[in-house]
Amino acid sequence: MAGIGAFLRNAWNKEPVIAASCALGVLAVVLPFVSPYTKFSGMINRATPYSYPVPVRDDGNMPDVPSHPCHQQGPNLEWLKKL
Repeated sequence: MAGIGAFLRNAWNKEPVIAASCALGVLAVVLPFVSPYTKFSGMINRATPYSYPVPVRDDGNMPDVPSHPCHQQGPNLEWLKKL
């Protein structure tokens, strides 16, 4: 571990701009995997339908068609309301 610390200290002393840019590059690669925003945006994307239902005029003779798109059985988004 001391070798890594010496290498980083030496790199920072010789070329601070390159060392800082490498650190930012590593941070940019690692941060999306540990961010909670990635988790929640994935959950929202899975809950969002790819195609939205077209409104249908109900004449009272269609029991399998919901009267409103929100009345159909869809994904549960209660976790989003609790944030």
